[in-house]
Amino acid sequence: MVFFLFCSKDEDGEYVGLATLPNQVQRKSVKKGFEFTLMVVGESGLGKSTLINSLFLRDLYKDRTLYEVQEKVYQTVAITKKTVDIVEKDIKLKLNIVDTPGFGDAMDNTKSCKAVVDYIVCQFEQYRRGEVRLNRKNIQDNRVHCCLYFISPFGHGLRPIDVEFMKALHEKVNIVPVLAKADCFTHSELQYMKTRILNELNDYRIKIYQFPECDPDDDELFKKQHLEMKTRIPFAVIGSDTTVESNGKRLRARCYPWGAVEVENPAHCDFVHLRNMLVQTHMQDLKDMTEDSLYENYRIVCSLRSKMFVYYEDSALRTLHEQIKKQRTTEIFYTNVFGELQSAHIVSGGDKMDNEYRNKGVVLMLWLISVCIHEIHIQTGTLN
Repeated sequence: MVFFLFCSKDEDGEYVGLATLPNQVQRKSVKKGFEFTLMVVGESGLGKSTLINSLFLRDLYKDRTLYEVQEKVYQTVAITKKTVDIVEKDIKLKLNIVDTPGFGDAMDNTKSCKAVVDYIVCQFEQYRRGEVRLNRKNIQDNRVHCCLYFISPFGHGLRPIDVEFMKALHEKVNIVPVLAKADCFTHSELQYMKTRILNELNDYRIKIYQFPECDPDDDELFKKQHLEMKTRIPFAVIGSDTTVESNGKRLRARCYPWGAVEVENPAHCDFVHLRNMLVQTHMQDLKDMTEDSLYENYRIVCSLRSKMFVYYEDSALRTLHEQIKKQRTTEIFYTNVFGELQSAHIVSGGDKMDNEYRNKGVVLMLWLISVCIHEIHIQTGTLN
């Protein structure tokens, strides 16, 4: 039964103080700081590093290594992580950038996705193990909250490696497709490319990050901004480390003989909309989607696998107990016990039994273990 307490002014005109609860949460959150993990995936030369530097106004790739063409032929996918602390108006953000150098650069890219998938699953597993510990106060959350996947502009829509990668990861991470080097297109070509990519994503049933619906009480400016961002997917972006002066202002732009393409001009590219989505409006929603949906699905799968293993192990131990009761001679007893232990994955070995396992002491130990297991099952009522 739930009781609703409606608080109003008392006779002295004073409030109870429930209205200060949001302020308490805000003070605690600001004191603790925030953390966000962003993964960038795409071929070399698509402007990933430049875009990240432009997004967060930091030079995160000072010491990066540029490989020659011959080295890229047999290059494997590596996972690198950079962490930077950003402070803005007393708000602290621990930003983790996970990069994937070597993705899609080799002659054979059939295993390019595996390293990325393994990394994301590994972070889920580390967090899950931290949750089941006795002390959970200092759990390290390295789960990937968002993946910017860079689509090459030098093709006709999605390529096979794009489809394979996104299908492998769309149920493990929030994928935000990004169309790189948007200054390669005319306006009509850009709209055609975006429409084709969206149609192919729908045809291949690839799930990308879906913007949540606005609440009725949201202000009109936010609703308009929200709708504008939804219509911009996939985000066509341009990055630049060069600043130019225009009308007395310093702007990030790419300069060409026929003019300059401004990075933060919405008429030139979707950079501003992508930055607003990642930082200003949907960072917390990306984290909530990771926690409540993607990670929860992984946790449920792990739980089901664990239950299936326990059931299988229990069945194998029942068979083992029956064999022990039937066999009494040393050699026959050992042969059956060893086989059952192998099938239950309790011990390992080849087809032939090693001499050390033939020792009567080992056989006796196995028999004692089986008796103990039998007694435990009897006490717990799990063995009939």
